[in-house]
Amino acid sequence: MSRWAPNARERLETAALDLFAENGYEETTVAQIADRAGLNRATFFRHFADKREVLFGGEDVLARLFADAIVAAAPDATVIECLRAALAAAEVVMTPQRRAAAARRVLVVAANSELQERGLLKHARVVNSIAAALRERGTDELTARLGAEVTMLAFSVAFARWMKANDGEPFLPFAAAALSDLQVRAAKL
Repeated sequence: MSRWAPNARERLETAALDLFAENGYEETTVAQIADRAGLNRATFFRHFADKREVLFGGEDVLARLFADAIVAAAPDATVIECLRAALAAAEVVMTPQRRAAAARRVLVVAANSELQERGLLKHARVVNSIAAALRERGTDELTARLGAEVTMLAFSVAFARWMKANDGEPFLPFAAAALSDLQVRAAKL
């Protein structure tokens, strides 16, 4: 396979998820993933730092999407409007086509405590990214932290609901509804 193989990242992700499902995460090697994808180990490492990143690389993308959307929001946007913009930005990667891979990823992570811990670390980094973007807009520290946590809770709730929905359903309505539900429930505390 050529050094610049088309769709290498996607092929590696698919191969990894297939092998994790077949053999388990622990038993799967980078060499096996690359071989299944029809690529070599060097190509794997051009796209991922290690095999865990096949499962968690998307969090870095989400963090960037969330932060960029918050920073790009209108200058007079409220914090909640910034959070809506952040969640809306996720729709770029939360596509119906990616839903099956997301479901498989959840199963792999749920079966491995090391991966669950890695997921928590990535979650914390996304929260920090959102909070930093809100602070950059002039939001005070406590409100920025609260906004970041609410965004991630809304995202998690939306994700769970989206996974139970019919195939082909877009993510954004679930994200908007989850954020609204959280606002209503928080007001009742």
